[in-house]
Amino acid sequence: MKNPDSTHLNRITVPVRTDEQPTGTPAQLAFRQAILDVENLRERLRDLRTEQAEARRRYWQQVGPAATAVVEARHALYAPLEEALLLSYFSRLEEQQITHLILGNARTLEDRFGEDEAAIIRKYAPSGPRTAPASNMTERKIPKDSAPEFIPDPTLLPHEQAAAAARARRKTKAQRQQEAAEQADQKQLESNAKTIYRQLARVHHPDLERDPAKQADKTAQMQRIVEAYEADDLYTLLQLLAETGPADAETDDVLARYTRALLQQQTQLKQEMNELKYGPNGFITGAGKKQELELRQLKRDLRAEAEYVQHIGRTMAGPDGLRDLLRQLAAEGMESI
Repeated sequence: MKNPDSTHLNRITVPVRTDEQPTGTPAQLAFRQAILDVENLRERLRDLRTEQAEARRRYWQQVGPAATAVVEARHALYAPLEEALLLSYFSRLEEQQITHLILGNARTLEDRFGEDEAAIIRKYAPSGPRTAPASNMTERKIPKDSAPEFIPDPTLLPHEQAAAAARARRKTKAQRQQEAAEQADQKQLESNAKTIYRQLARVHHPDLERDPAKQADKTAQMQRIVEAYEADDLYTLLQLLAETGPADAETDDVLARYTRALLQQQTQLKQEMNELKYGPNGFITGAGKKQELELRQLKRDLRAEAEYVQHIGRTMAGPDGLRDLLRQLAAEGMESI
């Protein structure tokens, strides 16, 4: 059975607005309006994704090289830090500081630049509860077998797909349970397609009509019903049910339940739009002077960060230099770079 998000929904015939008062029961009218609202939200979401894709392209065209320099500089920190842990030169407290530096660097690469640092985090994150470091990061390790299957979004850039995958791995147990419950509800609704088909067939079957003209109309209508049912096109069946003449209590009950599902879908679409606008991977659309100034400042910040991280890498060239760096960071109350 197709999901409501499938292309079958796009085949729904949207009613043409007229000056005439809409007819039907309150349940039929509410369902038709819910269909229209979902379609309008889908259209707005498609437009927003197009705008965001263009804004994203402009953004990375300008700041991409600077961000790449920071990523390369931070990746270069791993080797000297991991080598230091193999030496017997440092105290246990200093080894803990080095471990925090590795984890902080990994989480910065993952959260800010979309790098997949799960292997490093699994290797160095403590297995038990831990106190949050100064960066206010919390433990994100999730049992591998409990993580939901992640399906990458092909419209995102590679580094953004990695960031989305990292966020999916960090979903809480409650979030996964809620998603599973919603999917179960959706499957239960979709299983009612046969019931809806039978309801429509009882009303539109041409063999039950003696008037030749009406029989021809019902034959055409029944053909649409059969085609939708054979194609597992649930929402077309529902649309036909909403357009059917006087409805009985059973029909109204079915439409009311699917209207609630559509209202929930509207909420999800609005959340997607807000995530696109204001989420961690959202981009402000437009090309005003203020945005240009912000991009220039961001490039300056990234270049400065790359230079600073490269300086840190040179400082850690020897054990004494790394020990001095650890003391300096401790004096400033910092656990990560």
